[in-house]
Amino acid sequence: MSDFRLKGKVADCFGQKIYHAEIHVSAGRILSIKALDSQAEETDHYILPGFIDAHVHVESSLLLPSEFARLAVTHGTVAIVCDPHEIANVCGLEGVKYMIENGKTVPFKFYFGAPSCVPATLFETVGAHLDAEQVGQLLQLPEIKYLSEMMNYPGVLNNDPEVMEKIRLALEFNKPVDGHAPGLRGEKAGFYIHAGISTDHECFTLEEALDKLNAGMKILIREGSAAKNFEALVSLIETHPDMTMLCSDDKHPDSLVAGHINRLCARAVEKGFAIFNILRAACINPVLHYGLDVGMLRPGDPADFIVVKDLNDFEVIQTYINGKLLAENGQTRILHTSHSVINEFQCGPKHIEDFLYPLMKWGEEENIEQAWVIEALDGQLVTNKLLQPIALLSDGKGYLQSNLEHDLLKIVVVNRYHDAPIAKSFIKNFNLKKGAIASSVAHDSHNIVAVGVDEYSISRAVNLVIENKGGLCCVSEDEERVLPLPCAGLMSPLDGYEIASQYSALDAMAKQMGTTLSAPFMTLSFMALLVIPHLKLSDMGLFDGDDFRLL
Repeated sequence: MSDFRLKGKVADCFGQKIYHAEIHVSAGRILSIKALDSQAEETDHYILPGFIDAHVHVESSLLLPSEFARLAVTHGTVAIVCDPHEIANVCGLEGVKYMIENGKTVPFKFYFGAPSCVPATLFETVGAHLDAEQVGQLLQLPEIKYLSEMMNYPGVLNNDPEVMEKIRLALEFNKPVDGHAPGLRGEKAGFYIHAGISTDHECFTLEEALDKLNAGMKILIREGSAAKNFEALVSLIETHPDMTMLCSDDKHPDSLVAGHINRLCARAVEKGFAIFNILRAACINPVLHYGLDVGMLRPGDPADFIVVKDLNDFEVIQTYINGKLLAENGQTRILHTSHSVINEFQCGPKHIEDFLYPLMKWGEEENIEQAWVIEALDGQLVTNKLLQPIALLSDGKGYLQSNLEHDLLKIVVVNRYHDAPIAKSFIKNFNLKKGAIASSVAHDSHNIVAVGVDEYSISRAVNLVIENKGGLCCVSEDEERVLPLPCAGLMSPLDGYEIASQYSALDAMAKQMGTTLSAPFMTLSFMALLVIPHLKLSDMGLFDGDDFRLL
């Protein structure tokens, strides 16, 4: 590795001071940081520790880890704490190891978790199961730094033996346990935390976050492509600087091209928060909490640091990882390379008739007058649970149909692992006026989810996804557009910038079809995520997230 020196205004997060200095890098580590006295040595730019995304699912970027890295380094990100449970639900242990090995092909710092909940629930069909023994195998790997989000909080509260064994194994290996307990408060939250769970990234109100902080839990402030909790929680950076981190959770490729953790730092500065509290959340706390081998801009540390133009916009001039320059002036220096893919996609093509919704499904003997409807919320993963008159959905011929006037659209989930009956329900707030959109990215089991105005459009969209063994697509009466995702039906092996461009075109088409959601495909991908309340749809049927049962 090269030996070089770099001058700038160094941000010392531990001494909480900024001073002119020269950094000497040798063999990938910081040999020394020497303060400069002479005014002639002053430079305008700042040298900071690199940014860390404290919780992200790489698969949601639609990119392989190697491609995620190529884009992320341009924004000063040097490491990510990533949970590969999306691919684990599809391909099991093989999928987790695939992500680890792919990450090793680039000089970026990936720190993976052992997926704790595969499947997330027993109310959906998945491609694989990870029991406590398999989770224990993963926890012994040096690349696995933690037990990833324990979504089965009912299992924790009820002392489920399999759940508690996974937590016990993580603590035995001295690896932290990530949490996932949206809305959990009071005594239940305290019991969940006392079980050994140390973080949560699902808080969407300040009151909930403070409740968990007071019980000793660290809070990850999330701002992704779908869930946007930054505004609600950002004050915690100032009030609880040692207990907060920043994360994206799920980030689509166009959003990753635009920015990453650097944008959250800029927004925090705009609110007047202390710069070292911000940098602690963005650069330091993840290293300390997860025990990462990431430099924090101290002599002897790995040379993981960034050069930024100022401490307002955090425009990144250079990104170094282990002393190697990997991005400069917005251009990545990590090369794109080809990679093999793995997948699990077994269902056959569907017919228009498969998507018909007979009224008698509601019960021939019952006089049911209302139907449950999912209400999607822009910028949130939680949904509302609505009751709407059956009369609004009936076509008068014994079938239930979308009602565009009232924005009640049909939503379906199709089992991708084998041929099975299609689950159907209705959803509000997608506002499509024509056609359909579909995706094989459907957390967490990743069956095919689609929303549309009629059976023909929904059928065509679903079949496009099936033909490509995974992908995202839009279908209207005069256009069809698909983004193939051949790796597990979740990711593309192509160049990340090309995928971002294709995704932007799909997003634009969906909005031309009428949707008013800011990220329609990201929102769609969470409509089958049963562990987030209040009402979702799996391939087995409509699910009540509050009572944790199929309706």
